[in-house]
This record gives sequence, C-alpha cells and structure tokens, in this order.
Amino acid sequence: MGNLTQILPLILMFVLFYFLLIRPQQKRQKATRNMQSSLKKGDKVATIGGMHGTIDAIDELQIVIKSPDGSKLTFDRAAIREITESAPNKEVTV
Repeated sequence: MGNLTQILPLILMFVLFYFLLIRPQQKRQKATRNMQSSLKKGDKVATIGGMHGTIDAIDELQIVIKSPDGSKLTFDRAAIREITESAPNKEVTV
C-alpha cells in the first residue's frame, strides 16, 4: 500500500501531461500531414518561412510555388504551413 501511494502521483502527472501536452501535439501533427497530402495545383499557400504564393507544380516530395511577382521557387512539401485559399474544383458537366 505504501508503494502505491508513492507511485500514484507520478502516474497522475504522466496522465495529465499526456492529455494536456502529448495528445494535442499529435492531433496537430496529424492535421498538418493531412493538409500537406491534400495539396493541389492552384492552391494558395503559406510556407513555414512566411512566403505566400500559388502552387504551380507538385509531386510527392516537392512543390513549385509561384509568388505574386511571378518568380517560381521550389519547396519541400513539408515546408507548407497552411492553405490560405483552396483551388476551385473543376467539375465536369455532361
């Protein structure tokens, strides 16, 4: 019984850290991975370095971003922080 009362606070601290720190971070990482995997040509994006532009070309690992002044830069897909405006879906009507 004495050992349990000594270990219980450590267990409670671990559970508290898990729900307040670890789990939310894992959710943010999963959301970022999902966003980066759903990128498509025409999306307006912001990089982790603060550059804003439109995706001009994309492959599995790299993205070419066209900046507002017309220059094109290549980034790793992981460098994309957020999609600021999604490209319109092209629906085919028959």
